[in-house]
Amino acid sequence: MKREGVSAQRISAAKVATTSVATTSVAKTPVAKTPLRESGHVSLELSDREFQMFQDWLHRAAGIKLTATKKSMVAARLGKRLRFHGLTRYGDYFRMIMEPAATAELQVALDLLTTNETYFFREPKHFEFLQKTVLPQRIPGRPFRVWSAASSSGEEAYSIAMLLADQLSSTQWEIFASDISTHVLRMASNAHYPMERARHIPPQLLARYCLKGMGPQEGTLLVNRALRSKVTFAQINLNQTLPEIGEFDVIFLRNVLIYFDQETKRKVVTRVTARLKPGGYFLIGHSESLHGVTDALRLVSPSIYCKK
Repeated sequence: MKREGVSAQRISAAKVATTSVATTSVAKTPVAKTPLRESGHVSLELSDREFQMFQDWLHRAAGIKLTATKKSMVAARLGKRLRFHGLTRYGDYFRMIMEPAATAELQVALDLLTTNETYFFREPKHFEFLQKTVLPQRIPGRPFRVWSAASSSGEEAYSIAMLLADQLSSTQWEIFASDISTHVLRMASNAHYPMERARHIPPQLLARYCLKGMGPQEGTLLVNRALRSKVTFAQINLNQTLPEIGEFDVIFLRNVLIYFDQETKRKVVTRVTARLKPGGYFLIGHSESLHGVTDALRLVSPSIYCKK
């Protein structure tokens, strides 16, 4: 089968690679330097003052608090844009993206500084809870809606979609997925992924809802068209007033609160859970907690809450 230049066939779960997804470790160095040109001697240096400028901007724009350990990450990711524009100072790049006419480059910088690591069926306890506890409690005849509120490149949303398609064959359902980064949203809409990210997809769901890349696309998978049609992606900044998106039975907001300070957490959780139906479930990352953040939810089990 072909779509958007991707040659694909029904996937065999037995042939899925079991290698781990590589993650990037952040070097904790006081000053980060990257070469301006591969053949030149000019280097880029991100000063503490310049780093503070990007810290303050990202906190204002997205509510994300960059710690000092992220300095080298900022230097490495934005250094590519300095070289692209022929700049030698991070301060000059910062002033450039602050110009009213630089909205496109501002979004590029925002995309680069947003953490987007994810994979299919990450933190499987949540999917087990959805299947064994939430779905049996649903009201028959009522559409079932889920919001993946920090969907990144779409693996979370499609994981939920696979589970709902498998369990709710006679019930209307839909998934709304959002992220602040336009770059990862384009990836999510394409639904085309490296095969190694399939290592946690249950074999029967993998075979039913994914296509295997062939030829030049070997080593990749494509989520099938029917499943893609059930997921809607949109850019949303959770640190701003939300658009009208309706109410949801379940909201996933996983592994994003750890980047917010306590006050931003309270505002974001209040804003997001206002879209959760009474009795609906709110799921956060296993390493996160809502202690001191809200009284509108009751704890069901670690990282799983229910709206009162």
